[in-house]
Amino acid sequence: MTVRALYLCEGSSDTGLRFHIEAIAADMGREILVTVPELDRLPNKPGHSVVDKLRAAQQLSDAGHAYDLVVIHRDSDREPPDRRRREIADAVAAVSPGLAHVPVIPVRMLEAWLLLDQSAIREVAGNPNGKMALDLPKPARAESVADPKALLKQAIATASGEKGRGLQKLQTRFSANRARLLQMLDRKGPVKQLASWQSFTDDLREVLECGH
Repeated sequence: MTVRALYLCEGSSDTGLRFHIEAIAADMGREILVTVPELDRLPNKPGHSVVDKLRAAQQLSDAGHAYDLVVIHRDSDREPPDRRRREIADAVAAVSPGLAHVPVIPVRMLEAWLLLDQSAIREVAGNPNGKMALDLPKPARAESVADPKALLKQAIATASGEKGRGLQKLQTRFSANRARLLQMLDRKGPVKQLASWQSFTDDLREVLECGH
């Protein structure tokens, strides 16, 4: 049986997580169809809350329970991850009671997951053989970085070796490069050491093992 999953992400450059959801399911011998609704294209764009996004996604589906599970990405930002987990659970209970859900809660923000693959950063920067020091954190420190987005942006800029107009051009492609990095993320690499990644993958496997 194909599992029908809805994936609600924070921004368009986060959609690449769907490939990891599919790959994790495939590793378990499960077939999963992940739908990523383009909520920003709706005439009445939903708010940023999980409840707003769930309601909008429900309107797009033929029926309120068209999905077997929903995967919801919500950066912890400055909130404790457990508070985000409760926020997601409460939203699902309010809008789609009984629907299985998997929270995705990177500590501070998803960019922390992308800081750990130096070779991928050099590749998206267009300088795969570069030797410049990128000053990236070790896995034990990645989720403690105050602003992982700024650090990732700086790392790509440094890795590129670009200056002036070339650097400005590169900076305008940050969202696209970030999206590529998420797709390239090595699930068996250093990210496995991050508690937030472990929680996401453990929760997903648990839901899939329950027969959803």
